[in-house]
Amino acid sequence: MARIAVIGAGMGAMAAAARLAVAGHQVAVYERGRTHGGGLGRFARDGFVFDTGPGLLHLPAVYRDLFVKTGKESLEQSVELFQVDPASRHVFADGTDVSLPNASRAGVVAALDTAVGPGAGERWSELVNRAREVWDATRRPLLEEPLRAERIEALGRDPYPAPPKRGLFRRAAPRTLEAAAARELKDPRLAALLESHALAYGLDPRRAPAGAAVLPYMEQTFGSWYVRGGMRGLADALYERCLARKVAFSFGAEVVRILEKDGRAAGVELADGTVAEADAVVSAVDPALVPGMLGGTAPWREGDVRPQSGSPAPGRFTVLLALRGARPEGTVHRTVVHTPDRAGELAAVFGDGPGLRAPHPRPTVTVLRPDDPATRPDDGHEAVTLTVTVAPHGPVDWVDGTAAEEYAGHVVAMAEAAVPGLRQRTLWREVRTPADTAAATGAEGGGVPAPVLAGGGGAFLRPGNATRLPGLYLAGGFAHPGGGLAHAGMSGALVAGLIVEGADWRGSQ
Repeated sequence: MARIAVIGAGMGAMAAAARLAVAGHQVAVYERGRTHGGGLGRFARDGFVFDTGPGLLHLPAVYRDLFVKTGKESLEQSVELFQVDPASRHVFADGTDVSLPNASRAGVVAALDTAVGPGAGERWSELVNRAREVWDATRRPLLEEPLRAERIEALGRDPYPAPPKRGLFRRAAPRTLEAAAARELKDPRLAALLESHALAYGLDPRRAPAGAAVLPYMEQTFGSWYVRGGMRGLADALYERCLARKVAFSFGAEVVRILEKDGRAAGVELADGTVAEADAVVSAVDPALVPGMLGGTAPWREGDVRPQSGSPAPGRFTVLLALRGARPEGTVHRTVVHTPDRAGELAAVFGDGPGLRAPHPRPTVTVLRPDDPATRPDDGHEAVTLTVTVAPHGPVDWVDGTAAEEYAGHVVAMAEAAVPGLRQRTLWREVRTPADTAAATGAEGGGVPAPVLAGGGGAFLRPGNATRLPGLYLAGGFAHPGGGLAHAGMSGALVAGLIVEGADWRGSQ
């Protein structure tokens, strides 16, 4: 039985801790904050309850596998999980309004043909079919196997296929998601639909590889899922699973140093001077912080992917709304209101010009309206969450409360396209900015990591789970295979596999 020290209590950290404990190891988790779950937070006031992190789960099989492998109770026995249908509603800048059914290719085709025009659904479906080829080519190396230096060059090549040959010459595959949208979808509304999936993860469609089309493929194929009572319930269930497996948690316990002995990781030192010896250390915080914990020594091997320190990922601006009045029957759980100024929004988020310092006043807004009595005081009220992808704290001063409140007004105004009379119904609102995310999670600038992608010369990969220092491993959204609830769970599985099976382990079969 080995002693394992885990830094952080986010979803990737707890996924690793639960699996390691079941394998017979003694696991201790050290979290600088007051609670578990990382970015999967909750805010409650006056009987209203809101998620402050991800509002939906994709690829639920990751957590089904985790719960099966770590105890008797399945995921569905631990939380009330159900599919959201329709999967999403989209309100485009020209007023086009379409609801897309969950996990139904034929239904999506019909809905797009009706709303956008004949042939629109088939063009979208053909693109998603090409994205399926990306999924088939990259599922194992990107999601189910540890990232190894010898695979990085191959993963830097985008597997998105070229369109079928028309005429005498075969065309090359598009290099970016923007190019794929322009050439294959042709309609600006379909392009906005495709690009909104990338933007929701903080990816710039002008730079993200065409293989980023795998993001809507995963959602359309595996569905969108919600936990009754809020997604925070998933973090609570995983925490309880860890406790049942005898994982020890210490909160308010900031790790300031990773100990080394005889050339391997040997434990951690806390801010209060406490030393906890261990046979292995799992760091589930931003890898950019790890060299500082090692006295300035970087644990990367030759050819490893390095953390992108100094260039934090985009963050999330969230407005939590307590509304008077009942949720209308037939209301869609998630609505995306698309910006009328794509170029201006992308410049503001990704820093192409002066717009970086002034968040765009007409952003793309995701509106979440769960049909969940647990989120509201009674049926005469409704809890609504608005989310926008924005530049991280630093380029924008998100600590400025006056500016944040002013921007919240712009976000609410955009959201009225999905919720008529929104301002008149509002009892109160609570605002969360990237500065709040940074304070809660320690992520640089409050940035939210995106899932890893093949292509782009490897620019969309994350540091691997094993490091140059024996006994030191990386988990969580800032490590392979990147951000998102499902990917964080995968990172925990990969780290546990490396520790239990050894450095030569090649992933689940």
